[in-house]
Amino acid sequence: MDDILNKLEQVLELRKSAKANESYVSSLYSKGMDEILKKINEESAEVIMAAKDGANDQIIYEVADLWFHTLVLLRFKEIKVEQITNELSSRFGLSGLQEKADRDN
Repeated sequence: MDDILNKLEQVLELRKSAKANESYVSSLYSKGMDEILKKINEESAEVIMAAKDGANDQIIYEVADLWFHTLVLLRFKEIKVEQITNELSSRFGLSGLQEKADRDN
């Protein structure tokens, strides 16, 4: 999975130098953080609606959109996929209840 995310990360980075009228991603970057967050919010709602409808193929489609727009945010903020996967790795084997308790302290 990391491979496709890393490839997408590279493409999204290249889109930073594209013209906004020639690239959807570049147009998001040019509109700034609020527009990117708006898209993530929209995609999150679509994931929820797809899950409530129960069609797995639609859930997959909408989660892919959500991940894509989240990756746009990460590139906008100069956060690498590797940083996210490292964070997830650090949580592996840690009880979710324990992790939450550690955060609350």
